[in-house]
Amino acid sequence: MKRILINKDSWQTRVAILNNERLQDIYFDTHDKEDLDRCFFKGRVSKVLPGIQTAFVDIGQQKAGFLHITEIDRALATEKITEHLQGEDCREEFTDREIKSNLDVGKIFSEGEEILVQVIKEPIHEKGAKLSTCFTLPGKFLVLMPNIPHLGVSKKIENREARNQLRDLMQRSLPPGMGAIVRTTAEGRDPQDIVKDLAFLISTWKSIQKKFKKAKAGEKIHEDLPVSLRAVRDHLDEDVDLIVCDDQEELRGLHKFIKFITPEHLSRLRYYSGPPTLFDRYDVDAQIEKALNKKVQLRSGGSLIIESTEAMTVIDVNTGKFTGAGSLEETILKTNLEAADELVTQLRLRNIGGLIVIDFIDMAHSSNRQKLSRHLEKCLKEKDKFQSVTLKISEFGLVQMTRKRSGKTLLQQLTNLCNTCNGCGFVKSIPSISFEILRTTKEEIRGKSLTGSVALHVSPKVFQHLIHQEYQSILQLEKALNCKIVVESNDHFEDTQSAVKKL
Repeated sequence: MKRILINKDSWQTRVAILNNERLQDIYFDTHDKEDLDRCFFKGRVSKVLPGIQTAFVDIGQQKAGFLHITEIDRALATEKITEHLQGEDCREEFTDREIKSNLDVGKIFSEGEEILVQVIKEPIHEKGAKLSTCFTLPGKFLVLMPNIPHLGVSKKIENREARNQLRDLMQRSLPPGMGAIVRTTAEGRDPQDIVKDLAFLISTWKSIQKKFKKAKAGEKIHEDLPVSLRAVRDHLDEDVDLIVCDDQEELRGLHKFIKFITPEHLSRLRYYSGPPTLFDRYDVDAQIEKALNKKVQLRSGGSLIIESTEAMTVIDVNTGKFTGAGSLEETILKTNLEAADELVTQLRLRNIGGLIVIDFIDMAHSSNRQKLSRHLEKCLKEKDKFQSVTLKISEFGLVQMTRKRSGKTLLQQLTNLCNTCNGCGFVKSIPSISFEILRTTKEEIRGKSLTGSVALHVSPKVFQHLIHQEYQSILQLEKALNCKIVVESNDHFEDTQSAVKKL
């Protein structure tokens, strides 16, 4: 049983997807922040770096986006490379091998050139947005690829006859040069509904092309639906029994949208007035808070420890209080199987992508390792909508996997780095800070040739440590520098702050 909950305030819109009362996905839209994911821009190439096969494109944001050669559609690359070769050779046609061997971003783009690009990954850390010219336009029943003539059907549609029927429908309906990926929601739908969805996406693509011609460089020319409509488009299916919204204006927009895409689901739309608040009613806020913790408790008593770095995410599985009723190997297997199920839920909820390393509890029997590996792959296939690749579990119980990135993680959306530790997770001890301050004071007095009496201003904690633990060190420092040092406590100073002043 799935439910879509939409909470709208004047400052933020939040959408929660619940599956059997558990939070499965959470989306935020803060009205003063720009959402770049899937947006189309008229960009200007600002720099071309053939050494890393990347072009940097100005899209009117704080940092230029980067467009790697692997994200340039084949038709555009072939056209540009052919033009380049024709400038060196009088021939009109070239073989695929000749074109492929000459693939070079420096031959495809030139600085100052204006191109249409789509954001496929939002800026993260110090990196700008990742861009592509392999465009995609998502609909309710399919994803249109307007410049990639490839046709695919969701792997979750397992019925062979249904797959063939959908493929035939697309082949008849798609314009030349376009492709599409048929989504799971298309299974069992009236072909007219799918064709209607396709016609809407083609119309959208034509609108983007017209806007590109009139737009200025750096201008956004198309963006995806608002977060509430986007969530309904992507999640509304036969498993959803309720769509609940706490805002009347938003409810009217949802009513109009659902009536257009799937009118048979209109009866599932509800208005919620409270009290309590919508998210409190379904315990969503409490589940969001738990999803920010690095420790996740398992029902058996075991736990997961989830820690992310800029390069990868590491997940450690612990047995905790779980002792089991059988042998040690059986206990470990049960914990690992439960952990595999839960970690897939956490990856989706926390929106964790990229390289992931899972440290399962070591198991002695290879048959148990294979059972765990199959179970993990099954959980990913059934519960996760994003593409992932897993390697076989190693003898040490490690599993390496990759999961497609999509926007910021939940942690990045809701938190900032700690001002004290800058994300390290630790701070220097008071003795270490005190020693650094004494060294800095020594160099400053020497550098400025201070004599007589000087005042050393420090935080209260450092003050207590200096006068009780380092009194003799200060006396020796006075003797070495031939001056008197008066230590003073300043309530407004942070522990790492200090100041030396002549008295």
